[in-house]
Amino acid sequence: MKQIEWAEFTQVELRAGTIVSAEIFKEARKPAYILQVDFGDEIGVKKSSAQITDLYNPEELIGKQVMAVINFPAKQIGPIMSECLVTGFYNEDGHVVLAVPDKAIRNGAKLA
Repeated sequence: MKQIEWAEFTQVELRAGTIVSAEIFKEARKPAYILQVDFGDEIGVKKSSAQITDLYNPEELIGKQVMAVINFPAKQIGPIMSECLVTGFYNEDGHVVLAVPDKAIRNGAKLA
């Protein structure tokens, strides 16, 4: 495993946000949702394409807090521009389980 320096880690803007919209990404090659994630007044709402359809449906995602990297360059994914990377872990079946705070925190809070 490659080790990194603390200064490298601090460059990653890993922030908490609340999903305010989730819809099926019909044009995606692999099943995915288009998420709108609110990171608070300072950062605003960012869009993400998320391949999390195996374990989540759009209705249950609304209001869920997630952790996302917000300082990657925006990436064109089909007809949408993905502006953040919502994070998660692969389970034993290869499905993504979202990385979420275990208690409510303010949108935009940075990982400590």
